[in-house]
Amino acid sequence: MHPRNIHKNSSYDFDSLIKVNKALQEFVTLNKHTNSLTIDFSNPKAVIELNKSLLIHHYGLNNWELPDGFLCPPIPSRVDYIHYVADIIKKEQKPIKGLDIGVGANAIYTILGTQVYNWDMVGCDINAQSIDAAQKNIDFTQNLKDKTKIIYQTDNANIFKGIIQQDDYFHFTMCNPPFYTSEEDASKNASQKLKNLGKGASELNFGGQHSELWCNGGEALFLKRMIKQSADFKTQVGYFTSLVSRKENLSKLEKQLKKLKANYTIIPMEHGNKKTRLIAWSYNKTFN
Repeated sequence: MHPRNIHKNSSYDFDSLIKVNKALQEFVTLNKHTNSLTIDFSNPKAVIELNKSLLIHHYGLNNWELPDGFLCPPIPSRVDYIHYVADIIKKEQKPIKGLDIGVGANAIYTILGTQVYNWDMVGCDINAQSIDAAQKNIDFTQNLKDKTKIIYQTDNANIFKGIIQQDDYFHFTMCNPPFYTSEEDASKNASQKLKNLGKGASELNFGGQHSELWCNGGEALFLKRMIKQSADFKTQVGYFTSLVSRKENLSKLEKQLKKLKANYTIIPMEHGNKKTRLIAWSYNKTFN
């Protein structure tokens, strides 16, 4: 994890987390192998309450909620992305303004960007329910209400158009793109994860709406479209960034960025056994 990530070397302090969110207590059990407290990470309700506790305890939120069936993000890896973006834009003049593409109901990047670095954030999404839930999460905490804005993207064909207005300038954009190519692809992957955890197929219950988990062409096609459309906003965005889960997609993205004569960098990220990477590109700035 990133050196500034407060979650990098420590296990969860469940005693402190329970103090700020009593609902977490019913999900905390003793791991007999390590003699330490833990939760069942395959239980969506347990993970939601853990996230709420982490956001209240470490990041100054008054409350945070997630409707049933929406993607529940792991806080430690999400804040990692925020720290790497901060490294990329470290020479930019403050105040910093960022755009979160696909804010989701959880609004996690918008929240963390504001609460960790005091950035002004805009979050957008094509799902109306996500927008409503994200706005509710923003409204719980005054600092978020003051420094963030949630926008509904009504045009599914466009990523930036309709969100970035003529007089806007964003120091960066960020995105955790839809990973799967279809609902069947997502369900198959979730079933395998539960099997690895020793859970039965009847227990299948991965969080996430259609727009959060899959799109035609999956991650590769979504990011190729994002790169192509980013060229129209080259003077209004300092750095475009996105997570890339599948390593095999990188060569296609690099080819497209070279064709557009964009500067780019790829940053490897590792969270436990999971490896991913961050790709960032710019038409008018360099990477150090």
